[in-house]
Amino acid sequence: MQSGRRQLVVATAVFVALTAGAFAQSNRIDIVTPSAPELASYGPVAIGVRTLQVTDRNRPDILNTKDGGATARYDRTLTVEVWYPATLAPGQKPGGDYRAMTRDPAITVTLHGQAVRDATPLMSTPLPLVIISHGYPGNRYLMSHLGENLASKGFIVASIDHKDSTYDDQQAFASTLYNRAFDQLFVLNEMDRLGKPGSGSFLSGRVDASRTGVVGYSMGGYGVVNLVGGGYSKASETLTGAPPNRLLAERGAANPEYRKTIDPRVKAAIAIAPWGMVAGFWDAEGLKGITTPMLFVAGSVDDVAGYEKGTKAIYQAAVNADRYLLTFVNANHNAGAPIPAPAETYTAAAAGRPAAFAHYADAVWDTSRMNNILDHFATAYFGLYLKGEQDKQAYFEPNWKGFKRGTTVGLILEHATPFK
Repeated sequence: MQSGRRQLVVATAVFVALTAGAFAQSNRIDIVTPSAPELASYGPVAIGVRTLQVTDRNRPDILNTKDGGATARYDRTLTVEVWYPATLAPGQKPGGDYRAMTRDPAITVTLHGQAVRDATPLMSTPLPLVIISHGYPGNRYLMSHLGENLASKGFIVASIDHKDSTYDDQQAFASTLYNRAFDQLFVLNEMDRLGKPGSGSFLSGRVDASRTGVVGYSMGGYGVVNLVGGGYSKASETLTGAPPNRLLAERGAANPEYRKTIDPRVKAAIAIAPWGMVAGFWDAEGLKGITTPMLFVAGSVDDVAGYEKGTKAIYQAAVNADRYLLTFVNANHNAGAPIPAPAETYTAAAAGRPAAFAHYADAVWDTSRMNNILDHFATAYFGLYLKGEQDKQAYFEPNWKGFKRGTTVGLILEHATPFK
């Protein structure tokens, strides 16, 4: 009996050690599998990463405004993760860690990637900017695979923590509905300001905000669609949960002042499973306002944002834009955007609570494979529209350039040109 107990203790210790080792080797955001398409691989330059805080003064305070009363105001501070091409010191190797909260706020994990914290920025001409906007809830690391990947190819990438929308800060949904496009536009302005010569920032002289791309997932996609011209419907102003005082009208299709906010610095956008169409936040007339080139990405069985009546309907209604729709057949809402589920989310943090794994994963598709495909197309899309690399157009042709034989199974790529 004593011998059996000793064997059990030893076996338990070995299991714990192996599990700890597995955790230490997992949670990588930089996985590029052998079946990945050509442009999924990291680029030739080293990557640095820094964290910024930026504050928008006197923003409408949705959480403290009552319907029919005066609109409260506050200073809205956002945390932004910035990836950038870097020069590493002699002996310094690529790679670093991120401490990130998960969908279950009780679980904080270490993610492993290629970026080096506070590395020296690479001296170069000003580089195009890409802004990343997460879902509800989420955080600035949810699409960190894309942030690192694009930075390694000569982009400055800014990923936002949207206040009231993060894992540990989920407030009334009305705040997210109102603030998404405003946050994206504000971060664009701040990155432009910090990138100007003489700003005193590490970004000084390194950001060309006149060549900006925006990526949004779920509620981030909702913001992106509005940012580039998809004005909210009149009905959205009074839907259940809408911001008070019909504040969505500020960015509504019927508001002539809204049209003046469509920023010409945004040259291309990627909307991944954009939420809002099924819920009535757009109509066909409002979506005609989009003229910015767009790449839509979706799973064909998305039960959160919808597919036929959701993402695909937005794609079809944006008749004045050159646009693509990339569909992962039989994928749900998590198509392409989230990082692979951290190992610690495989089990619940406490009994009776659901595991956070499902927030990241898909029942049919491997997450790393989807990440690789998204990184591939984002590289081609922003290379074409932000850098003027005309050879990247070939990656959107019917022959699936850059994909290995047999690896396009389950993918559909559609294209529509502006209505004339």
